[in-house]
Amino acid sequence: MSTVPPLRPDRYDPDRDDRPRLWPERGAAADAYPALRSGAFDDWRDEPEPEQEPRRRFPWGRWIVRGTALGVVLLVVAVIWLAFTAPLSQSLKPPTPPSITLTAADGTPIARRGAVIGAPVDAARLPAHVREAFMAIEDRRFYSHWGIDPRGILRAAWANVGSGGVRQGGSTITQQLAKNAFLDSDRTAARKIREVMIAFWLEAWLTKDEILSRYLSNVYFGDNVYGLTAAAKHYFGRTPDKMNIGQAAMLAGLVKAPSRLAPTSNLKGARAREMLVVAAMEDAGFLTAAEARAVQPQRVLPKKAGALPAGTYFADWVLPAAREAAGEVSSESTVRTTLDPRLQRAAEQAIRGSGLGRAQAAIVAMHPDGRVVAMVGGRDYAKSPFNRATQAKRQPGSTFKLFVYLAAMRAGMTPDSTVDDSPVEIAGWKPKNDDGRYLGPISLARAFARSSNVAAARLTQEVGVRNVIKAARDLGITTPIANEATIGLGTSEVTLLELTAAYAAIAEGRYPVVPRGLDRTDEKNWYQQLTGGQKAMPADVRANMLRLLGSSIRGTGRQAVLSVDAWGKTGTSQQERDGWFIGFAGDLVVGVWVGNDDSSPNPGLHGGGLPAQIWRGFMQNALRIAPVAVAAPEEVIDPNLIDNLGEQIDGIGTDAIGAAQDQLEGLGLDLRQNEDGSIVVGPRRGPPPDDRRNEDRGEADEGPPDEEF
Repeated sequence: MSTVPPLRPDRYDPDRDDRPRLWPERGAAADAYPALRSGAFDDWRDEPEPEQEPRRRFPWGRWIVRGTALGVVLLVVAVIWLAFTAPLSQSLKPPTPPSITLTAADGTPIARRGAVIGAPVDAARLPAHVREAFMAIEDRRFYSHWGIDPRGILRAAWANVGSGGVRQGGSTITQQLAKNAFLDSDRTAARKIREVMIAFWLEAWLTKDEILSRYLSNVYFGDNVYGLTAAAKHYFGRTPDKMNIGQAAMLAGLVKAPSRLAPTSNLKGARAREMLVVAAMEDAGFLTAAEARAVQPQRVLPKKAGALPAGTYFADWVLPAAREAAGEVSSESTVRTTLDPRLQRAAEQAIRGSGLGRAQAAIVAMHPDGRVVAMVGGRDYAKSPFNRATQAKRQPGSTFKLFVYLAAMRAGMTPDSTVDDSPVEIAGWKPKNDDGRYLGPISLARAFARSSNVAAARLTQEVGVRNVIKAARDLGITTPIANEATIGLGTSEVTLLELTAAYAAIAEGRYPVVPRGLDRTDEKNWYQQLTGGQKAMPADVRANMLRLLGSSIRGTGRQAVLSVDAWGKTGTSQQERDGWFIGFAGDLVVGVWVGNDDSSPNPGLHGGGLPAQIWRGFMQNALRIAPVAVAAPEEVIDPNLIDNLGEQIDGIGTDAIGAAQDQLEGLGLDLRQNEDGSIVVGPRRGPPPDDRRNEDRGEADEGPPDEEF
């Protein structure tokens, strides 16, 4: 008996027949089914093979829902990202650092640094022709698109293809605001995508008038001017709401190339662009043909002859402090400085009339408390903005002896203490006095007055190099100081500003004096007050230093003598490269430097010469004092009287001889001591004191080898 394959109940199709269809497995023998042989199911054989089970359909609806949800999440993330990276408030900030106007102490503007940024405008309150001028040339469908303009993009693309290059842009005003306020100027695809995203975001959060207002308040119009308010005032001397059609068209035309089309430098190009904008306004339906024909080429205000400079030596120095004082600002700010315009003019005049030749010069004038009232960093800022008063570090020569003698006064010495003014050798170094004269034991006051090099070297060795360095640090010197005996002759470099502030500490009686260009100073916390505040100089030490500085101005600094009490010190660096004079009188402390930028020698330059003369000229002008009265012409002296005077002076001590010599020089006499001890007084041989080699000249010649600058 043959085995019958199992019937397949799954072949039953209830949709086609209400009877079960029992079909054998494919390939089974037909004779295995008697019913089939008898023809009982012949009427079913003609029916077609039943259809296979349909494939499962892809769940499109489910994935659409998922994709929508993911898009919403990404949109939320993008909004959060934009909120942090491009807040709406950013569109109101200027695209450049805020402008700072510096004023003198009396409120007079002296310099402006940064862009000129106008006050924000409200587009809704502007005349229609002002808004329409910008829309006609930049974005005609501004009020109808959603941040991007497909028609404008296609038009620009078609024009660019036809011209063979990028001639037109398809950016809308919204996109330009997004680019100006939030993005940099690169032309990558990523930046363009961000620009579009921000444009959509701005359109969603701001009204059209708000977008246009922000755009007009930030756009650049050339001449370092930002914003419609500043541009209208700069070019036409009026506010935006008072502009006529031609003026609005000219400003709208500048947006494409503001630097090239600025009418103050390219009026012809600006006028041609103006008429192009007028034609665009007519084409867009904003103007009738008659109105367009009535528009005339516009005139602009000439550049102001007295416009504030962007930089001066003083402005460059004080600007960092001014920006810090101004804080976070979104428009122009004004910062009052300590500069005195009258004293600044006096300093500039002193430099111009000094006969420098090819040399450079610098002046710093401050009050004893550190308020800088005048600063000249070179002969011509336009040719060289390098500030030689604050940036140049040069050897100060004998002006550095201030710290040697301060250390000596701190050690208990007085101007009447003695020092040996005779040749000395210190570790192989042999300092020499420039005039070749060695007076033996002399007072510190006389050694300081004649700027004795060997006396300064001996004092440095006696009080200790460390104490000299400490005296310099206490008075505010921050530049490196070599730990060697030669520093007493000024071989370590300093700036004119900090050296002048060190002398101000003597005038003030407190140290250190910090030079500043702003009146307002930040309060220090208690720790800074305990560790970094000013200290009072002992009264006796200050009195002794004033006595020394007074003797110096009557010694090597005779060219700086004033008709009022004054104190100061000369200085000359190695090979006559730098000449200095620093001193004070009245309520001013003034430092003068003369030299070459390349540190080359200046034959004939010494601190008691040209620098002292510049200092005197400035101080007479600044203090409004008369020049020193000129001595009466010298009378002819009987030679016999001179011989008798020489015999009377013979035998006087060395220190007294030196003092007598200084007095006799004013009479046109020379006093000389022979090897046998005899003294000879006679008419002066050689040039007068003002023209001869100054005793202070070449003070550091015996220092270490010259350094490269």
